[in-house]
Amino acid sequence: MDKTVTGNIVFRSAFSGGRPVRLSKETRLFCHESLEGRYGDEAMKTPFVTLDDIDGFEALSSFAKYDAAIRRICETAPLRITDHELVSGSATLGGAIFAQVPAQFGGNWIFPSINHLTTDFFTPVIKGVDHIESEVRKNMTREGLSDRQKEQYKSYISSLESMRIYHKRYMDELRAKRPDIYAYSKDVPFKAAGSFREAVQSLWFVFSFLRLTGNWPGIGRIDKLLGPYLEKDLSEGKITMGEARELIASLFIKGCEWVRGVDAGRGSGDAQHYQNIVLGGTDRDGNDVTNDVTYIILDIVEELPIGDFPITVRFNEKSPEKLYKRVSEVIRHGGGTVAVYNESTILNALERFGYSHEEASDFANDGCWEVQVPGATRFSYYPFDSLQILLNDTLKLNTDSLPSFDSFEDIKEAFFKNLEAHVDAIASSLINGHIVNPCGDPSKEVFRTFFPTSVIDLFENDCVERGLGYLDGGTRYSVIPPHIGGAADVANSLYAIKKLCYEDNIVSLEQLLGILKADWEGDEYLRLYVRNRYKYYGNDNPEVDSIMAEILNRFSGFCEKYGTRHALWIPSGVSTFGRQLEWKDLRFAAPFGSKKGDILSGNASPTPGTDLEGATAVIKSYCAADLEKQVTGAALDVKLFPHTVSGDDGISAITGLIKGFQNLGGYFMQLDVADVDTLLEARKDPASYKSLSVRVSGWNARFVSLDDNWQRMIIEREAGGSVPCE
Repeated sequence: MDKTVTGNIVFRSAFSGGRPVRLSKETRLFCHESLEGRYGDEAMKTPFVTLDDIDGFEALSSFAKYDAAIRRICETAPLRITDHELVSGSATLGGAIFAQVPAQFGGNWIFPSINHLTTDFFTPVIKGVDHIESEVRKNMTREGLSDRQKEQYKSYISSLESMRIYHKRYMDELRAKRPDIYAYSKDVPFKAAGSFREAVQSLWFVFSFLRLTGNWPGIGRIDKLLGPYLEKDLSEGKITMGEARELIASLFIKGCEWVRGVDAGRGSGDAQHYQNIVLGGTDRDGNDVTNDVTYIILDIVEELPIGDFPITVRFNEKSPEKLYKRVSEVIRHGGGTVAVYNESTILNALERFGYSHEEASDFANDGCWEVQVPGATRFSYYPFDSLQILLNDTLKLNTDSLPSFDSFEDIKEAFFKNLEAHVDAIASSLINGHIVNPCGDPSKEVFRTFFPTSVIDLFENDCVERGLGYLDGGTRYSVIPPHIGGAADVANSLYAIKKLCYEDNIVSLEQLLGILKADWEGDEYLRLYVRNRYKYYGNDNPEVDSIMAEILNRFSGFCEKYGTRHALWIPSGVSTFGRQLEWKDLRFAAPFGSKKGDILSGNASPTPGTDLEGATAVIKSYCAADLEKQVTGAALDVKLFPHTVSGDDGISAITGLIKGFQNLGGYFMQLDVADVDTLLEARKDPASYKSLSVRVSGWNARFVSLDDNWQRMIIEREAGGSVPCE
């Protein structure tokens, strides 16, 4: 990987031409020290506030405990105002990095926090938090409120008061230290933003307040929100494009404040905080919203290797050609920062499932890539491994009694019967775990009550109106989709069985199952034959792609039995989010040549090492399924090699892949450019590669913050198979 160097600042790139330099030296320095972990390490020095001094705390109601925690956080959390920032507000308590409300009593966390959501940032920026408070006060005077609703509304007022305390503390500091920022911070986010600077500061302050209190929200359609403010200020000469770029760059850099040094614990990545951004796409009237803010953000992540705000671009038939080019130019630098939505497929999927066109048009994601309506959706998901269903339930490798089947079709149908039973069990568990009266009249279903989430509720529109929490049915939509994993491995396994046992007659099914139980011991020649003889999913082979398509389509149908019948919506989706690491040691060897412990397919992507025909073939295989049935999403990971994306031809190649993905009916695609040799070097010398970002699975992470297994998965994915990692 080449380097872009300014003074002692090094920003790596997979592109031989290096990263451009547009931002000021001060801003680039600010980025560098953030990515080196200065502020994340600082946050860990004060991980939480303590409530041990509150008499009778244990006897308080859950709302009273929550309110006390939020108040203490806002009163005492350290403030941080850096020399080079242009927006202010910081999540300075390290406990929030671990998805906890950063407050403890008796050495224990009190409440977990909320993630996998995108809150409503449009209302606080455009109308102001004062408007939200007026709605709270109006609704809390309604007749017929339950005792819990009354306590809920009091908690909303308490959270707003705490937010004002936090804001005043910052304003007092800014007035003395940074009067330039104070000028456009003093009124927002409580008053409606009147300028681009105020809008950016309002957005950031609300976002940082949510993070300070432990939550991990996505931001969503930032260019749709901020674009009109910038257009107005540019036309009136109140700001220049350069000044606007510096301002938004500051927001992006502030979003790296949880990055920690290389000595921090390693796991699934230090940028896994679900603060995703969506660019482009159409509005409710069908107008494409791409604007100057869209391109400024692409400028920023092209120059700075910031992966903490993973970006997904909504492409549609009205997307300007310039957008394709700029996205392609950013992608070639690597890091997987920019991914792609096919807007047409997603709108059809959402409307087909039951969303209105207007709400579907507003879609963003959950902070990862699963689609939802921002500010109106309580979201989580239920992942499961379909390969274990095939190996254990259908082929019964976990028993001493091996099955017999008369035909390949019998095996396939037995698997689908087992898959349907698994989905039924998931749906029953979800409904019974979240809803009271799940088998009666759906109109009388009531959500069970969970712990308070008042800070989040304020920015989820219907919670304030209903006086119900985010987890308690307060949002317009409560959505928990089953997410199938290992589908490509099942397709490959079924295809291998079909060829080996029923068409080519190389071994009987009984013999093959015995070989799999023995993990191919003594049958290495056959394993290599199976692995190399057949063209598996990801190679544009209609025979195996049709099996994959049938798996996804039938799975979706099993979920549709439940769909929107209950207050809890149960659509389908396809993902693993790296869980193939958890599953690898729980699986037997698979019929297509994998051994126990192999890292297999991620999301809806091919099994590593089996896709041999290039990115176009991978996309065609993926698009063989009816992806409009996967309501919350089906993620495809596509690896690109640095030498294939250089020069104008490289830009054209990436653009062609995006357009082909659109035309074939794709849903979501993550393109990443990575050099395996660089990854191997970073594994050996992490201190020299602190800012090296990779796409993981819906999020980005500094490669050095991944543990050995996660690093191995990324390396094998990019290399197309197993490579030495020691």
